[in-house]
Amino acid sequence: MMQRALFSRGALLAQQTSAALEGPLAARSAPVLLRQDRSMSSVTIPPPACMLRPLEVPLRYLFGPGPSNVPPRILAAGSRPIIGHLHPEMYEIMNDIKKGIQYAFQTENNMTIAMSGSGHAAMECAVFNTVEPGESVLIAINGIWGERVAEIAERMGANVQRMVKTPGGYFTNTEIEQAIKKHKPVLFFLTHGESSAGLCHPVDGIGDICRKHDCLFLVDTVASLGAAPIFMDKQNIDILYSGSQKALNAPPGTAPISFNDRACHKMFNRKTKPVSYLFDMTHLSNYWGCDGKPARVYHHTGPVSGFFALRESLAILAERGLEESWKKHKEVAAYLYRGLEDLGLKLFVPERDLRLPSVTTIAIPEGYDWREMLTYIMKHHHMEMTGGLGPSIGMVMRIGLMGYNCEKTNADMALHALADALKNCKKSKP
Repeated sequence: MMQRALFSRGALLAQQTSAALEGPLAARSAPVLLRQDRSMSSVTIPPPACMLRPLEVPLRYLFGPGPSNVPPRILAAGSRPIIGHLHPEMYEIMNDIKKGIQYAFQTENNMTIAMSGSGHAAMECAVFNTVEPGESVLIAINGIWGERVAEIAERMGANVQRMVKTPGGYFTNTEIEQAIKKHKPVLFFLTHGESSAGLCHPVDGIGDICRKHDCLFLVDTVASLGAAPIFMDKQNIDILYSGSQKALNAPPGTAPISFNDRACHKMFNRKTKPVSYLFDMTHLSNYWGCDGKPARVYHHTGPVSGFFALRESLAILAERGLEESWKKHKEVAAYLYRGLEDLGLKLFVPERDLRLPSVTTIAIPEGYDWREMLTYIMKHHHMEMTGGLGPSIGMVMRIGLMGYNCEKTNADMALHALADALKNCKKSKP
């Protein structure tokens, strides 16, 4: 009934408009309409054929370093009807997300938000807001993510100092303190879950060292959050960030980040504005209701559906419990290790306690072309595994079982696919 009534009112309005155009107004409008017709007929590029076909997306087992398969519950949350990014209901959802991140990070920091973007957005936000041009920063590099942060810091004019280990290597607290004493940085960066090498770096004691030397401690947990223990407040981490698409199992595109009071004091007492307007925490803190002001002012249009999905992923983590999630990832990783060793494969990180539970790295089996093996697995098993990334390219193959995918049945599928590839891919003679 309502649709017919709306249609009738619309038809009546069209008739009234048509009648009004008859006479002098119609004569004046004719040249305008003619120009519009000519403008519309000037299109020379036809609709692309690909856009006239329906979208097709294959079903695959995402057993690489991320993104991971998204569970139906999170997919359903992301498909809910859109609401305005400044609606009160959206603010409630954003407040829920903030609480969920605080739980996942184990922090009481008020300045806790989710970036509109992938983990790189949080990475840049952390550096852009807490470092000013000319200031010294110290970056621990034992894989691609330290390299990436170093480049970001250099691009914004920081004086970048590097500590470098080969992929899979880790830094002792003594080495870190000696480097901090030498370079006197305002910021020290460390990757907790270095997915390019499969390493979970120890964190205990480093925050204390940074406080002793008046240096902010920035930690990347994109690949480790929900899979390995991290305690932002207890471990004196000043800035912590992650991503949505790994153990949290949300689609890519949102990135949790949190700043403690020390970090806030540094970034809100700058002499210069951050190089990015989009990532300026002065504005983002208001958008997320963290600045104590009564009203939130428009800054940018956040990814509404992405926030729905992130909220649901954090709800699932809260329902399961962090300790249970950490335990599950550790158990499934250990099961996978045994299976890989039974296949005669060598784990890349020899120390079990330093292995990243969410992303396992194996040394490329001798005599095999790793690209051929991964192509075979994708073709015959519809399964993604990957090679190395950045400095670990040509050194490792990576298997990711995280969040929704963290099951022994999936480990069995991955082991079967690897065994099949070892049997059927060409092996060069020794």
